[in-house]
Amino acid sequence: MKLQYDEQADALYLRLDESKVVDSQEVKPGVVLDYNARDEIVAIEILGLKRRFPSADPSHLQLETS
Repeated sequence: MKLQYDEQADALYLRLDESKVVDSQEVKPGVVLDYNARDEIVAIEILGLKRRFPSADPSHLQLETS
């Protein structure tokens, strides 16, 4: 699993696995899901992160598990 933030594009990208992306669908304005050949979600992209969450600080991302 990989998490990337592109500051210039203000986009957060969460890659769940390394399978090839064959389709993408914008499910809400600025929220894009990427799918593999088995129609499984392999990535989630959120565009305009700072606009959506002004107090968010992408330089300090945390992963929590339970």
